[in-house]
Amino acid sequence: MTSYQNTGPKPEVGQFTGYDHIVFWVGNAKQAANYYCTRLGFQPVGYRGLETGDRDVASWVVRINNVVFVLRSSLSPNDSAMGTFLAMHGDAVRDVAFTVDDCRGLYAKAVARGAESVREPWEETDEHGTVVMATVKTYGDCVHTFVQRSGYTGAFLPGYTPVPADPISQMLPPTHLERVDHVVGNQADDEMVPICDYYEKIFDFHRFWSVDDKQMSTKYSALRSIVMTDYSETVKMPINEPAPGLKKSQVQEYVDFNGKAGVQHIALRTTDIITAVTNLRARGVEFLTIPDTYYEQLKQRLAQSKTKIAENMDTLQRLCIQVDFDENGYLLQIFTKPMQDRPTLFVEIIQRHNHSGFGAGNFKALFEALEAEQARRGNL
Repeated sequence: MTSYQNTGPKPEVGQFTGYDHIVFWVGNAKQAANYYCTRLGFQPVGYRGLETGDRDVASWVVRINNVVFVLRSSLSPNDSAMGTFLAMHGDAVRDVAFTVDDCRGLYAKAVARGAESVREPWEETDEHGTVVMATVKTYGDCVHTFVQRSGYTGAFLPGYTPVPADPISQMLPPTHLERVDHVVGNQADDEMVPICDYYEKIFDFHRFWSVDDKQMSTKYSALRSIVMTDYSETVKMPINEPAPGLKKSQVQEYVDFNGKAGVQHIALRTTDIITAVTNLRARGVEFLTIPDTYYEQLKQRLAQSKTKIAENMDTLQRLCIQVDFDENGYLLQIFTKPMQDRPTLFVEIIQRHNHSGFGAGNFKALFEALEAEQARRGNL
Protein backbone atom coordinates (compact mmCIF):
# COMPACT_ATOMS: atom_id res chain seq x y z
CA MET A 1 0.00 0.00 0.00
CA THR A 2 1.32 3.44 -0.93
CA SER A 3 0.14 6.85 0.28
CA TYR A 4 1.19 9.89 -1.76
CA GLN A 5 2.07 13.24 -0.19
CA ASN A 6 2.67 15.32 -3.35
CA THR A 7 -0.50 17.22 -4.26
CA GLY A 8 1.20 19.09 -7.09
CA PRO A 9 0.85 22.85 -7.66
CA LYS A 10 -2.46 24.50 -6.89
CA PRO A 11 -4.47 24.76 -10.13
CA GLU A 12 -4.69 28.28 -11.48
CA VAL A 13 -8.24 27.72 -12.76
CA GLY A 14 -11.13 26.13 -10.90
CA GLN A 15 -11.53 24.17 -7.68
CA PHE A 16 -13.65 21.11 -6.92
CA THR A 17 -15.71 21.53 -3.75
CA GLY A 18 -17.44 18.14 -3.58
CA TYR A 19 -19.80 15.70 -5.23
CA ASP A 20 -22.87 17.54 -6.50
CA HIS A 21 -25.03 14.61 -7.62
CA ILE A 22 -24.85 11.22 -9.33
CA VAL A 23 -27.01 10.46 -12.37
CA PHE A 24 -28.23 6.96 -13.17
CA TRP A 25 -29.68 5.98 -16.55
CA VAL A 26 -32.29 3.32 -15.84
CA GLY A 27 -35.17 1.53 -17.50
CA ASN A 28 -37.84 2.96 -15.18
CA ALA A 29 -36.80 6.05 -13.25
CA LYS A 30 -39.94 6.29 -11.14
CA GLN A 31 -39.58 2.76 -9.80
CA ALA A 32 -35.79 3.02 -9.38
CA ALA A 33 -36.21 6.21 -7.34
CA ASN A 34 -38.75 4.42 -5.17
CA TYR A 35 -36.25 1.60 -4.60
CA TYR A 36 -33.56 3.95 -3.28
CA CYS A 37 -36.10 5.68 -1.06
CA THR A 38 -37.50 2.48 0.39
CA ARG A 39 -34.24 0.57 0.76
CA LEU A 40 -31.59 3.23 1.46
CA GLY A 41 -33.66 5.95 3.12
CA PHE A 42 -33.57 8.64 0.43
CA GLN A 43 -36.48 11.06 0.04
CA PRO A 44 -37.86 12.35 -3.28
CA VAL A 45 -37.18 16.05 -3.78
CA GLY A 46 -37.77 16.84 -7.44
CA TYR A 47 -39.21 15.67 -10.76
CA ARG A 48 -38.87 16.70 -14.38
CA GLY A 49 -40.82 15.08 -17.23
CA LEU A 50 -43.89 15.41 -19.40
CA GLU A 51 -45.80 17.42 -16.81
CA THR A 52 -42.97 19.99 -16.58
CA GLY A 53 -42.46 20.28 -20.33
CA ASP A 54 -39.64 17.77 -20.86
CA ARG A 55 -40.84 15.58 -23.74
CA ASP A 56 -37.72 13.41 -23.89
CA VAL A 57 -36.60 12.28 -20.43
CA ALA A 58 -38.19 11.64 -17.03
CA SER A 59 -35.91 12.55 -14.10
CA TRP A 60 -36.57 11.80 -10.44
CA VAL A 61 -34.29 13.37 -7.81
CA VAL A 62 -33.83 11.72 -4.42
CA ARG A 63 -31.75 12.97 -1.52
CA ILE A 64 -30.49 11.89 1.86
CA ASN A 65 -28.59 14.65 3.66
CA ASN A 66 -25.77 15.64 1.24
CA VAL A 67 -26.18 12.65 -1.12
CA VAL A 68 -28.21 13.34 -4.26
CA PHE A 69 -29.11 10.67 -6.84
CA VAL A 70 -30.89 11.49 -10.10
CA LEU A 71 -32.71 8.60 -11.83
CA ARG A 72 -33.40 9.19 -15.53
CA SER A 73 -35.37 7.24 -18.16
CA SER A 74 -36.14 7.97 -21.79
CA LEU A 75 -39.70 8.91 -22.72
CA SER A 76 -39.11 8.25 -26.42
CA PRO A 77 -38.91 4.90 -28.23
CA ASN A 78 -36.45 6.60 -30.60
CA ASP A 79 -33.89 7.62 -27.97
CA SER A 80 -30.93 5.72 -29.40
CA ALA A 81 -28.36 7.14 -26.96
CA MET A 82 -30.11 6.01 -23.78
CA GLY A 83 -31.37 2.82 -25.42
CA THR A 84 -27.88 1.80 -26.48
CA PHE A 85 -26.52 2.64 -23.02
CA LEU A 86 -29.13 0.48 -21.26
CA ALA A 87 -28.65 -2.42 -23.65
CA MET A 88 -24.92 -2.34 -22.98
CA HIS A 89 -24.84 -1.64 -19.24
CA GLY A 90 -28.32 -2.16 -17.77
CA ASP A 91 -29.20 0.33 -15.02
CA ALA A 92 -25.92 2.14 -14.36
CA VAL A 93 -24.23 5.39 -13.39
CA ARG A 94 -23.99 7.80 -16.29
CA ASP A 95 -22.75 11.01 -14.63
CA VAL A 96 -20.68 11.74 -11.53
CA ALA A 97 -21.25 15.51 -11.18
CA PHE A 98 -18.94 17.76 -9.16
CA THR A 99 -19.67 21.09 -7.51
CA VAL A 100 -17.07 23.59 -8.73
CA ASP A 101 -16.27 27.28 -8.34
CA ASP A 102 -15.58 28.03 -12.03
CA CYS A 103 -17.48 25.84 -14.45
CA ARG A 104 -16.46 27.65 -17.62
CA GLY A 105 -12.80 27.80 -16.61
CA LEU A 106 -12.62 24.10 -15.72
CA TYR A 107 -14.41 23.12 -18.92
CA ALA A 108 -12.12 25.25 -21.11
CA LYS A 109 -9.03 23.85 -19.41
CA ALA A 110 -10.25 20.24 -19.70
CA VAL A 111 -11.10 20.54 -23.40
CA ALA A 112 -7.84 22.35 -24.16
CA ARG A 113 -5.98 19.45 -22.55
CA GLY A 114 -7.77 16.81 -24.62
CA ALA A 115 -11.05 16.04 -22.85
CA GLU A 116 -13.95 15.14 -25.14
CA SER A 117 -16.80 17.60 -24.74
CA VAL A 118 -20.30 16.25 -24.19
CA ARG A 119 -21.98 19.63 -23.70
CA GLU A 120 -20.53 23.11 -23.70
CA PRO A 121 -21.28 25.40 -20.72
CA TRP A 122 -24.92 26.36 -20.39
CA GLU A 123 -27.03 28.22 -17.82
CA GLU A 124 -30.32 27.29 -16.19
CA THR A 125 -32.30 29.90 -14.24
CA ASP A 126 -35.43 30.07 -12.12
CA GLU A 127 -36.70 32.19 -9.22
CA HIS A 128 -34.02 30.67 -6.95
CA GLY A 129 -31.07 31.79 -9.08
CA THR A 130 -28.80 30.57 -11.86
CA VAL A 131 -26.68 27.43 -12.22
CA VAL A 132 -23.88 27.05 -14.79
CA MET A 133 -23.03 23.52 -16.01
CA ALA A 134 -20.80 21.78 -18.55
CA THR A 135 -20.09 18.10 -19.26
CA VAL A 136 -17.05 16.14 -20.46
CA LYS A 137 -16.40 12.42 -20.95
CA THR A 138 -14.43 10.18 -18.64
CA TYR A 139 -13.94 6.38 -18.64
CA GLY A 140 -16.35 3.98 -20.38
CA ASP A 141 -19.67 5.66 -21.13
CA CYS A 142 -19.50 7.82 -18.00
CA VAL A 143 -19.26 11.60 -17.89
CA HIS A 144 -18.48 14.35 -15.41
CA THR A 145 -20.66 17.45 -15.17
CA PHE A 146 -19.23 20.58 -13.57
CA VAL A 147 -21.92 22.37 -11.54
CA GLN A 148 -21.40 25.99 -10.47
CA ARG A 149 -24.26 26.98 -8.18
CA SER A 150 -23.18 30.57 -7.32
CA GLY A 151 -25.66 30.97 -4.47
CA TYR A 152 -28.52 29.04 -6.07
CA THR A 153 -31.12 28.37 -3.34
CA GLY A 154 -33.46 25.84 -5.00
CA ALA A 155 -33.86 22.25 -3.82
CA PHE A 156 -31.87 20.86 -6.76
CA LEU A 157 -31.73 22.56 -10.18
CA PRO A 158 -33.98 24.81 -12.24
CA GLY A 159 -36.69 23.00 -14.19
CA TYR A 160 -37.61 20.52 -11.45
CA THR A 161 -40.90 20.57 -9.63
CA PRO A 162 -41.04 19.62 -5.93
CA VAL A 163 -42.56 16.24 -5.04
CA PRO A 164 -44.07 15.09 -1.73
CA ALA A 165 -42.24 12.93 0.75
CA ASP A 166 -42.57 9.19 0.39
CA PRO A 167 -45.12 8.03 3.01
CA ILE A 168 -43.75 4.46 3.09
CA SER A 169 -40.11 5.37 3.67
CA GLN A 170 -41.16 7.80 6.40
CA MET A 171 -42.51 4.79 8.35
CA LEU A 172 -39.13 3.02 8.15
CA PRO A 173 -36.08 3.52 10.40
CA PRO A 174 -33.59 6.28 9.39
CA THR A 175 -30.36 5.20 7.77
CA HIS A 176 -28.03 8.10 8.75
CA LEU A 177 -26.18 8.26 5.43
CA GLU A 178 -24.46 11.65 5.26
CA ARG A 179 -22.43 12.18 2.08
CA VAL A 180 -20.51 10.53 -0.74
CA ASP A 181 -17.09 9.38 0.47
CA HIS A 182 -15.74 8.10 -2.86
CA VAL A 183 -16.84 6.69 -6.22
CA VAL A 184 -14.98 3.69 -7.66
CA GLY A 185 -14.45 3.08 -11.37
CA ASN A 186 -13.54 -0.37 -12.72
CA GLN A 187 -11.40 -0.62 -15.85
CA ALA A 188 -10.34 -3.47 -18.10
CA ASP A 189 -6.84 -4.90 -17.64
CA ASP A 190 -4.03 -2.41 -18.35
CA GLU A 191 -6.42 0.56 -18.51
CA MET A 192 -6.02 1.79 -14.92
CA VAL A 193 -2.81 3.80 -15.33
CA PRO A 194 -3.93 5.55 -18.56
CA ILE A 195 -7.17 6.62 -16.83
CA CYS A 196 -5.22 7.90 -13.80
CA ASP A 197 -2.91 9.80 -16.14
CA TYR A 198 -6.05 11.25 -17.78
CA TYR A 199 -7.34 12.56 -14.43
CA GLU A 200 -3.94 14.14 -13.76
CA LYS A 201 -3.73 15.78 -17.16
CA ILE A 202 -7.36 16.86 -17.63
CA PHE A 203 -8.53 17.70 -14.09
CA ASP A 204 -5.26 18.36 -12.17
CA PHE A 205 -5.99 15.39 -9.90
CA HIS A 206 -3.14 13.60 -8.14
CA ARG A 207 -2.49 10.13 -6.81
CA PHE A 208 -3.64 9.78 -3.19
CA TRP A 209 -3.33 6.06 -2.37
CA SER A 210 -2.61 2.82 -4.21
CA VAL A 211 -2.27 -0.94 -3.83
CA ASP A 212 -1.08 -3.60 -6.25
CA ASP A 213 -2.06 -7.23 -6.84
CA LYS A 214 0.58 -8.49 -4.37
CA GLN A 215 -1.40 -6.80 -1.59
CA MET A 216 -4.92 -7.22 -3.03
CA SER A 217 -5.33 -10.89 -3.79
CA THR A 218 -6.73 -14.24 -2.70
CA LYS A 219 -6.01 -17.74 -3.92
CA TYR A 220 -8.17 -17.07 -6.98
CA SER A 221 -8.24 -13.39 -7.93
CA ALA A 222 -6.57 -9.99 -7.52
CA LEU A 223 -6.84 -6.32 -8.39
CA ARG A 224 -4.78 -3.16 -8.61
CA SER A 225 -6.13 0.20 -7.45
CA ILE A 226 -5.07 3.85 -7.53
CA VAL A 227 -7.12 6.54 -5.77
CA MET A 228 -7.20 9.86 -7.63
CA THR A 229 -8.18 13.09 -5.89
CA ASP A 230 -8.40 16.82 -6.56
CA TYR A 231 -5.96 19.38 -5.14
CA SER A 232 -8.00 19.95 -1.95
CA GLU A 233 -8.59 16.17 -1.61
CA THR A 234 -12.36 16.65 -1.36
CA VAL A 235 -13.30 14.35 -4.26
CA LYS A 236 -11.81 10.86 -4.32
CA MET A 237 -12.09 8.59 -7.36
CA PRO A 238 -10.47 5.14 -6.91
CA ILE A 239 -9.61 3.48 -10.23
CA ASN A 240 -9.41 -0.35 -10.28
CA GLU A 241 -8.29 -2.95 -12.78
CA PRO A 242 -8.19 -6.76 -12.59
CA ALA A 243 -4.93 -8.64 -12.19
CA PRO A 244 -4.26 -12.18 -13.49
CA GLY A 245 -5.42 -14.96 -11.16
CA LEU A 246 -6.47 -18.58 -11.16
CA LYS A 247 -10.09 -17.57 -11.68
CA LYS A 248 -12.06 -14.49 -12.78
CA SER A 249 -11.76 -11.52 -10.43
CA GLN A 250 -14.80 -9.51 -9.34
CA VAL A 251 -13.40 -6.53 -11.30
CA GLN A 252 -13.35 -8.60 -14.50
CA GLU A 253 -16.85 -9.89 -13.73
CA TYR A 254 -17.99 -6.27 -13.49
CA VAL A 255 -16.38 -5.33 -16.81
CA ASP A 256 -17.90 -8.38 -18.50
CA PHE A 257 -21.45 -7.61 -17.36
CA ASN A 258 -21.14 -3.83 -17.74
CA GLY A 259 -19.71 -4.20 -21.22
CA LYS A 260 -16.77 -1.90 -20.51
CA ALA A 261 -15.41 0.38 -17.80
CA GLY A 262 -17.87 2.06 -15.44
CA VAL A 263 -18.75 3.00 -11.87
CA GLN A 264 -18.50 -0.13 -9.72
CA HIS A 265 -19.58 1.25 -6.36
CA ILE A 266 -20.52 4.38 -4.47
CA ALA A 267 -19.27 4.72 -0.89
CA LEU A 268 -21.63 6.59 1.43
CA ARG A 269 -20.27 8.04 4.66
CA THR A 270 -22.03 7.78 8.03
CA THR A 271 -21.10 8.74 11.58
CA ASP A 272 -23.04 5.78 13.05
CA ILE A 273 -22.49 2.68 10.96
CA ILE A 274 -24.01 0.30 13.50
CA THR A 275 -27.37 2.09 13.48
CA ALA A 276 -27.14 2.68 9.73
CA VAL A 277 -26.53 -0.98 8.88
CA THR A 278 -29.05 -2.23 11.43
CA ASN A 279 -31.73 -0.04 9.88
CA LEU A 280 -30.66 -0.76 6.30
CA ARG A 281 -31.02 -4.46 7.03
CA ALA A 282 -34.45 -3.79 8.49
CA ARG A 283 -35.34 -2.08 5.19
CA GLY A 284 -34.31 -5.19 3.27
CA VAL A 285 -30.83 -4.21 2.03
CA GLU A 286 -28.68 -7.30 1.42
CA PHE A 287 -25.02 -7.21 2.42
CA LEU A 288 -22.06 -9.49 1.79
CA THR A 289 -21.47 -12.09 4.49
CA ILE A 290 -18.08 -12.10 6.23
CA PRO A 291 -16.91 -15.39 7.86
CA ASP A 292 -16.35 -15.62 11.61
CA THR A 293 -12.67 -16.46 11.01
CA TYR A 294 -12.15 -12.87 9.82
CA TYR A 295 -13.19 -11.53 13.24
CA GLU A 296 -11.08 -14.08 15.10
CA GLN A 297 -8.02 -12.92 13.17
CA LEU A 298 -9.04 -9.27 13.56
CA LYS A 299 -9.21 -9.57 17.35
CA GLN A 300 -5.72 -11.08 17.40
CA ARG A 301 -4.31 -8.25 15.27
CA LEU A 302 -6.05 -5.59 17.38
CA ALA A 303 -4.65 -7.13 20.55
CA GLN A 304 -1.15 -6.28 19.26
CA SER A 305 -2.13 -2.73 18.23
CA LYS A 306 -2.33 0.57 20.12
CA THR A 307 -5.49 1.40 18.16
CA LYS A 308 -8.66 0.75 20.12
CA ILE A 309 -12.05 0.22 18.48
CA ALA A 310 -14.86 2.08 20.29
CA GLU A 311 -17.64 -0.06 18.80
CA ASN A 312 -18.65 -3.43 20.24
CA MET A 313 -16.81 -6.16 18.32
CA ASP A 314 -19.61 -8.71 18.74
CA THR A 315 -22.06 -6.24 17.20
CA LEU A 316 -19.71 -5.56 14.29
CA GLN A 317 -19.35 -9.31 13.74
CA ARG A 318 -23.12 -9.90 13.87
CA LEU A 319 -23.68 -7.17 11.29
CA CYS A 320 -20.69 -8.28 9.11
CA ILE A 321 -19.04 -4.85 9.38
CA GLN A 322 -15.32 -4.93 8.62
CA VAL A 323 -12.54 -3.01 10.38
CA ASP A 324 -9.31 -1.65 8.93
CA PHE A 325 -6.81 0.21 11.10
CA ASP A 326 -3.33 1.64 11.41
CA GLU A 327 -1.40 3.44 14.14
CA ASN A 328 -3.49 6.61 13.69
CA GLY A 329 -7.07 5.33 13.60
CA TYR A 330 -9.52 2.99 11.92
CA LEU A 331 -12.41 2.73 9.52
CA LEU A 332 -15.54 0.58 9.50
CA GLN A 333 -17.04 -0.58 6.21
CA ILE A 334 -19.58 -2.94 4.69
CA PHE A 335 -20.67 -3.67 1.11
CA THR A 336 -24.11 -4.38 -0.26
CA LYS A 337 -24.86 -7.00 -2.85
CA PRO A 338 -25.52 -5.59 -6.36
CA MET A 339 -28.33 -3.05 -6.50
CA GLN A 340 -29.73 -4.46 -9.76
CA ASP A 341 -29.93 -7.83 -11.54
CA ARG A 342 -26.56 -7.52 -13.23
CA PRO A 343 -23.62 -8.08 -10.84
CA THR A 344 -22.33 -4.57 -11.39
CA LEU A 345 -23.07 -1.52 -9.21
CA PHE A 346 -23.19 -1.84 -5.42
CA VAL A 347 -22.98 0.51 -2.43
CA GLU A 348 -20.45 0.72 0.39
CA ILE A 349 -21.30 2.13 3.82
CA ILE A 350 -18.23 3.60 5.56
CA GLN A 351 -17.42 5.29 8.86
CA ARG A 352 -14.01 6.87 9.43
CA HIS A 353 -12.16 7.42 12.70
CA ASN A 354 -9.02 9.38 11.76
CA HIS A 355 -8.31 6.96 8.93
CA SER A 356 -8.09 8.06 5.29
CA GLY A 357 -7.44 4.66 3.71
CA PHE A 358 -9.72 2.44 1.68
CA GLY A 359 -9.78 -0.84 3.59
CA ALA A 360 -6.66 -2.52 2.21
CA GLY A 361 -6.56 -4.76 5.27
CA ASN A 362 -10.05 -6.01 4.45
CA PHE A 363 -9.57 -6.79 0.79
CA LYS A 364 -8.77 -10.46 1.28
CA ALA A 365 -11.95 -11.01 3.31
CA LEU A 366 -13.94 -8.84 0.89
CA PHE A 367 -12.61 -10.73 -2.11
CA GLU A 368 -13.47 -14.05 -0.52
CA ALA A 369 -17.01 -12.83 0.18
CA LEU A 370 -17.33 -11.56 -3.39
CA GLU A 371 -15.94 -14.81 -4.77
CA ALA A 372 -18.56 -16.76 -2.82
CA GLU A 373 -21.25 -14.63 -4.52
CA GLN A 374 -19.54 -15.06 -7.90
CA ALA A 375 -19.58 -18.82 -7.39
CA ARG A 376 -23.32 -18.69 -6.64
CA ARG A 377 -23.83 -16.81 -9.93
CA GLY A 378 -21.62 -19.24 -11.85
CA ASN A 379 -19.13 -16.48 -12.73
CA LEU A 380 -16.04 -17.39 -10.69
